Amino acid sequence: MAESGNRDGYGAGDKAMSGDAATLWPRVAEGLRRDLGARTFDHWLKPVRFADFCTLSGVVTLETASRFSANWINERFGDRLELAWRQQLPAVRSVTVRGGAAASERAAALAHPPLPAFDTSATQPAANPALLGFDPRLSFERFVIARSNILAANAARRMAMVEAPQFNPLYLCSGTGQGKTHLLQAIAQDYARAHPTATIILMSAEKFMLEFVGAMRGGDMMAFKARLRAADLLLLDDLQFVIGKNSTQEELLHTIDDLMTAGKRLVVTADRPPAMLDGVEARLLSRLAGGLVADIEAPEDDLRERIIRQRLAAMPMVEVPDDVVAYLVKHFTRNIRELEGALNKLLAYAALTGTTIDLRLAEDRLAENVRCARPRITIEEIQRAVCAHYRLDKSEMASKRRVRAVARPRQVAMYLAKELTPRSYPEIGRRFGGRDHSTVIHAVRTVEALRVADSELDAEIAAIRRSLNS
Repeated sequence: MAESGNRDGYGAGDKAMSGDAATLWPRVAEGLRRDLGARTFDHWLKPVRFADFCTLSGVVTLETASRFSANWINERFGDRLELAWRQQLPAVRSVTVRGGAAASERAAALAHPPLPAFDTSATQPAANPALLGFDPRLSFERFVIARSNILAANAARRMAMVEAPQFNPLYLCSGTGQGKTHLLQAIAQDYARAHPTATIILMSAEKFMLEFVGAMRGGDMMAFKARLRAADLLLLDDLQFVIGKNSTQEELLHTIDDLMTAGKRLVVTADRPPAMLDGVEARLLSRLAGGLVADIEAPEDDLRERIIRQRLAAMPMVEVPDDVVAYLVKHFTRNIRELEGALNKLLAYAALTGTTIDLRLAEDRLAENVRCARPRITIEEIQRAVCAHYRLDKSEMASKRRVRAVARPRQVAMYLAKELTPRSYPEIGRRFGGRDHSTVIHAVRTVEALRVADSELDAEIAAIRRSLNS
């Protein structure tokens, strides 16, 4: 039994917790059914099945029949799934849903766990002109460049060239869905063409951690180290997942040092700059920041439109009017993945129902997506909007002045802070000059009553809300 535990990289306690997580899925699902409503749940989440819980990374993996459904569930219900799981199992850090072939491959891998090794789907064999294991759609040619991502894109191209790059390692930094993984895939494919005998390893930092732990428990550290150090190009995705894992960070540090000394190439991605990776050893941060840190900013309007146009150009039989494109560009501003998810939903609905795509259809079918895609409003933004409406200095939000011309707008701002943000009464009070939570409660109740009795105030609050939502 002990050998079996070592072979698959889990100890008995890890397996027990994974098994416990499996028994929790019906309870999690029932809670989601209550929260989302039977119709929504039955359509999207009822077919979902529990697949795995990794006790090392805290990642719950769920599976469904198709990749389209999996992508849609991740985009639309990802946050709710994470919250529901954490309420039942606090050790959960994130939840992912896989579908189609990916789900089948994972099921097969769990049924026949290999000795510690890297993802065969992500490791490019040395001289394979077919570039098996990489996604040909994620190329430099299909990566749309604009001001927000030009530095990262150009640096990525340099990393894939025959000539040695000017900056090494390359650290790509952005929020989710902005194109980091696309660039990793593009680098790997161009590098493979320029260096046909090279060894390329592309893996997630989470996978690095799991392989490292599995190698330690299986007594196979020498093979693990040899595989990594044989790489001519190592690409690590989502470095933030090794935060707090000291032994994994130490091994990663040694790997980076060995690769850099040997003149090998390294590309790392993360959701924040090196300096903001709390819980990461200073020496590792120094190595990562020693090359080039390239940010990818939120996509501007022009970039979002060009991405949609590029997608539609590959589907000449599909007609999407300009006003629908403008609608997508206007409402899906946070990241590319949300934008593409909304477009996919619209195209799928039209194809499966035979409906013509027009603005009315987009507004109807994407209403929930638009609501979820709205940027989160902060207390500071509310304070600025209220002060702009009432022509007050922002300092008045924290002042002790109680004259009506100041006190009423302050109460309105507190009311909106409670209505439009997830902040608690004490948190809101602290942002308004350190006021007690009871003061905030009083302000909220007062404004609620006044909105019913005072139509002018109600209209003012509605106007402020519109300015915040726009």
